[in-house]
Amino acid sequence: MCAVATLLALAMATSVSAHKESDAYLTLRTDPTDTHRMRGQWDIALRDLDYAIGIDGNHDGNITWGELKARREAVERYALGHLAVQGDGLVCTLEPTGQAVDEHTDGTYAVILFDAVCDKNIPSRLTVTYTLMYDIDPYHRGIVTLHAGTRTAGAALGPSRPSASLDMREPDRWGEFTSFLVDGIWHIWSGIDHILFLLSLLFPAVLLRTDGWVPVERFWTACLDVVKIVTAFSVSHSITLSLAVLGFVHVPSRLVESGIALSVLVAALNNIVPLVHRRAWLVAFAFGLVHGLGFASALTGLQLPPGAMAASLGGFSVGVEIGQEAIVLAFLPIAFALRKTRFYRRGLLRWGSWTIAAIALGWFIERAFDITLPWFSVLMPN
Repeated sequence: MCAVATLLALAMATSVSAHKESDAYLTLRTDPTDTHRMRGQWDIALRDLDYAIGIDGNHDGNITWGELKARREAVERYALGHLAVQGDGLVCTLEPTGQAVDEHTDGTYAVILFDAVCDKNIPSRLTVTYTLMYDIDPYHRGIVTLHAGTRTAGAALGPSRPSASLDMREPDRWGEFTSFLVDGIWHIWSGIDHILFLLSLLFPAVLLRTDGWVPVERFWTACLDVVKIVTAFSVSHSITLSLAVLGFVHVPSRLVESGIALSVLVAALNNIVPLVHRRAWLVAFAFGLVHGLGFASALTGLQLPPGAMAASLGGFSVGVEIGQEAIVLAFLPIAFALRKTRFYRRGLLRWGSWTIAAIALGWFIERAFDITLPWFSVLMPN
């Protein structure tokens, strides 16, 4: 009983942003005219820089180019102070060369241009240590891409995995796969809206709807229902994840995040007023298409050749599956054991679903209308 309650409480109490998670994009390219120098470009969201060091000088919520220019040295000092590049174990000096801005699907980014000057002539292995936002946002990620001539490699770095070694001679596809596999697991575990959607679908799995909710008699009956739900969700989000990452589908981040919030709201309300209870897998499939677009945001910015893209996309997809299967395996046996109790049927199914619906409604209002609800921010701080 305590384990189920704790799982739900953790999901509801975790700090959650109403928008796309914090990502940055770091690209390093070898320079054919200078074998000691690599050209770097680092795209960091203005909202993240403002939170970390303060850029919005007049605090009007609108960061101008003038305000960014006024803080140029502070931005470069903060960013490059949280990045270390080594060539074959020797430290490469980071030299800022310029700044610009760029528009991404989720807002405006500062573009920091710099050179990494290495002592060794064309190092064979590059080690990148990335600690941006590590003391502020435990879920921040840096998508790192290395271009060495015709060879390309990538990695996802963050507080849980700050360093990666990239081979500049022969791409390490297994290393790329495992890097994004870990990233996919953390993407699920840190995506509270995805977790609440999954829990909303799982709550009724150990119950049958007749005149009211009654417990299932056999564990494998519940398992079969869960397999259908998870499979439908996995298939559908894999479709849109692949289409979006490969560039065939483009949907604004605000619309995707609003759709995810709406899916959580509908799934939770369906537990309170059941409209779909015999084929919950159809709900999982339909809304999984939207969640797949949300997962795709984690790989936006990757510009990799087919082999590297396959390793990164495959690793991330497997990581997402492992992350959600871990939740299912932890939840289902406990839910089955508690299915006959008043605590489960009224406490978790009814009041847990009402709580999830209230949270999802707050998310939807904030995301769809781009506003901040003061009362909601107290309950679910960013």
